[in-house]
Amino acid sequence: MRMKTSDEDLAAAAANGDGAAFANLLDRHYDRLFAFCFRLTGQRAEAEDLTQDICAALPAKLGSYQRRAKVTTWLYRVAVNAAHDRRRKRATYTKATSGWGDWEIARKAEQTETTEALDWLTAAMNQLTDDLRDTLALVLDDMTHSQAAEILGVSEGTISWRISEAKKALRAIKEKEAAE
Repeated sequence: MRMKTSDEDLAAAAANGDGAAFANLLDRHYDRLFAFCFRLTGQRAEAEDLTQDICAALPAKLGSYQRRAKVTTWLYRVAVNAAHDRRRKRATYTKATSGWGDWEIARKAEQTETTEALDWLTAAMNQLTDDLRDTLALVLDDMTHSQAAEILGVSEGTISWRISEAKKALRAIKEKEAAE
């Protein structure tokens, strides 16, 4: 009759890179580890993910295993720590993302308002004379009065006057629309 290798011996061999020992150790404890993870999480999918995360981390963690405790005790400790880490990450993520939906709704509302205002301005500018529209377009495109004057071949004073006239005309268009 063949003698069964102890969990502790398998863990030591697996820590030294023995893939067969690692596979044997997982075969022995995977179902129990999954059941424990299920009890920790209460959800099958979450337990599956947690168990897989633990199994993926085990080769590196086996180097810290010391024979002071049984492998099963050590595995349970690893599982509890992994579950705590997962909960902490989820809590941090939840805290970081709380309010995000409100922010996104406000951002979209502001974007809609901006789009509506730009659409109105574009339509209203089409009602201005060519000189006023060209001048206003340059200034709205962050040109200085000096730059706009150079582009249009007029004085800076003319640019200032045209901007003033464009504002008056736009105000009148807005008031006329509000009255309708």
